[in-house]
Amino acid sequence: MSIIELVRPVADPAPAPRPAEPLTRRERVVLSNLSEDVTLEQIATKLFVTRNTVKSQVRSLYRKLGVSTRAEAVAWARRAGIS
Repeated sequence: MSIIELVRPVADPAPAPRPAEPLTRRERVVLSNLSEDVTLEQIATKLFVTRNTVKSQVRSLYRKLGVSTRAEAVAWARRAGIS
């Protein structure tokens, strides 16, 4: 590997694609909380809802974002500037 390859700037990751459907305000709040090291139960307590409500909102987020894991959702949020 040459020195030029070592110092070449790394390209910024592509911006997050638009979700198939717009996220609700609550989905955005849940998404921003997913990036923290907290459980769904802790998110639910913070938002004054049940864990099942948060699980439902997370499933909806994943569907809208076209992702299947928390890590993918967090990466999408970072590219979109949400978290």
